[in-house]
Amino acid sequence: MVAVHVLNGPNLNLLGTREPGTYGSVTLADVEERLKARAAAAGVDLTFRQTNFEGELVTHIQQAGLAGAGIVINAGAYTHTSVAIRDAIKGVDALAIELHVSNVHAREEFRHHSYMAPVCVGVICGFGAAGYDLAFDAIVPLLQKRAAAKSAA
Repeated sequence: MVAVHVLNGPNLNLLGTREPGTYGSVTLADVEERLKARAAAAGVDLTFRQTNFEGELVTHIQQAGLAGAGIVINAGAYTHTSVAIRDAIKGVDALAIELHVSNVHAREEFRHHSYMAPVCVGVICGFGAAGYDLAFDAIVPLLQKRAAAKSAA
């Protein structure tokens, strides 16, 4: 069974109430329930976490990567500032997808740079909370392919 860890950074706990014009009205709890149903249907082990603390997010990344789980990460503002998060993804050779609810490239200039993108297999942004579903659907077959390759080796 493949495992996916959905990791959320600072202020994602406010999803649904924080700037709904930018981030929408779907809450993080709504996203979690939707992904739990998708994971159960796909036979995927799902872990869903949110933290406002950079070090805790680094620990979650390390745990997921060392366990061989795929990562869907919405690091929030840490995307644009954290070398530590980038290094955690790279350090455990995690299969990760960077996710943003809003289109960061249509926003302030400082949001256009991501420290994580170069160490992720892909980036999804601008599709609202549906981006979580897109990321889940993208990472599961990649994990299955990786698991099959390891079994064959």
